[in-house]
Amino acid sequence: MPTDAAALSTALAATWPAAETLRAGPWVLRRGAGGGNRTSAATLEGPPVDPLADPGEAEAIMRGWGQRPLFRVTPGDALDALLAARGYAVHDPSLILAAPAATVAAPPGEAAAFGPGPLAAMAELWAAGGIGPERLAVMARAPGPRTYILGRIADRPAGAGFVAIAGGIAMLHALEVAPFARRRGLGAAMTAAAAHWAAAEGAATFALAVTEANVPARALYLRLGLAETARYHYRKLPA
Repeated sequence: MPTDAAALSTALAATWPAAETLRAGPWVLRRGAGGGNRTSAATLEGPPVDPLADPGEAEAIMRGWGQRPLFRVTPGDALDALLAARGYAVHDPSLILAAPAATVAAPPGEAAAFGPGPLAAMAELWAAGGIGPERLAVMARAPGPRTYILGRIADRPAGAGFVAIAGGIAMLHALEVAPFARRRGLGAAMTAAAAHWAAAEGAATFALAVTEANVPARALYLRLGLAETARYHYRKLPA
C-alpha cells in the first residue's frame, strides 16, 4: 500500500488539479482559478531540491496570476522556517489520512449512488457548503478514474462527494453532508462506499486530506480505520 508522504502528496495534487501547473526551477506553481488552497499553493520539489531556494521568482509568478503568494510546506522543514522569517503566516494545518481501501470499504446500499457527473441536487448541496462552480471545475479537470457520490437518507438527497484515483491511491474530496442529515451515519456510509468503489477500481490505498481544526471529521475517519500518514500546512503572505 503506497502511503509514504510523497506518494500521497502527488495523488492529492493529481486528483484535485490546478487550472495550470508551471515548473520554475525547483518550484511547482499552480494557478488555482478559484479552486482553493490545494490548487493555488506552490511547492518546492526536486530533484534537485535546494531547501534554501529563494522564493522570489515563485512569488512574482503567483502575483502575475493575481494570486497572493501561498506555499504548501511540511511543518518544521527548511522552507517552513524560511517563509516564517519572511513574514508568512501559518494557514490551515492539515493531515492526510490513509488506509488500505479494503479496510474502509463497505457496500453502498441505499446510502450512496455513484455517477459520472454531478447532479443538480449535488451542486445545490455543495453550494450550501461553500463549494461553488470553481471547485466543480476542479473535479471536472481530474483525469480519473473518478466518480461523484450522492448520499441519500430515505431517498432524499442529503450528501455529495467526489473521489478520484492516481497512482493506485484513491482520494476523497469535497464530502458535504446536509445539516439535517448530520450525526445520522451518512458521512461514514458515504466514505465507506467511496472506498468500496475505489477498491473495485483497483486502488490499493484510500486517503483524504482534512484540516486539523475539523475535529468531528477527523474522529469519523479514524473510526473507519484511516490513520494519519502525513502533515502539511500552508504559508500565506499577509495582505
